[in-house]
Amino acid sequence: MDSDEKPDVTPSLLDGQFSGRSEFTELIRQAFAMAAGQGWREIMVSDPSFADWPLGERAVVQALHDWSSSGRKLTMLAKNYDEIVRQHPRFVTWRRTWSHIVECRASVTTATDDLPSALWSPVWVLERRGLERCTGITSSDAARRVALRERLNERLHKSTLSFPATTLGL
Repeated sequence: MDSDEKPDVTPSLLDGQFSGRSEFTELIRQAFAMAAGQGWREIMVSDPSFADWPLGERAVVQALHDWSSSGRKLTMLAKNYDEIVRQHPRFVTWRRTWSHIVECRASVTTATDDLPSALWSPVWVLERRGLERCTGITSSDAARRVALRERLNERLHKSTLSFPATTLGL
């Protein structure tokens, strides 16, 4: 290696199985940090309630803020957003500021078991298959990314806009 060459120290995300809530939340943190660092253009997240996602943590909100710029899009899909409002006030504030790049949809008619708990990006996906034990799989494989995107799109087509950034009263 020449003295001018620098080794590739780009961090990578887990490609394989994960187990446990702490590993799951750490992967979510890492994914949002990677999205900011690499400038992912689009992120889709889906979960029945997002109650156990680390969305309200200062580091996650900062990563989302760093990620936010022109041409970016975050799509969220949930049964409802009550837990986000209750548990993640930093995220709610960030969402209000960046409402022009965040689309929140609700799939109230979908059974909880049929709504994926997942994070999709153009380069990496995470899917939680066991909500109670918090087990799942992550992958950068193109076929897995396409399959998850198709499943999320099916649910999105049956969803409605939800979780407005502001509420207007009379």
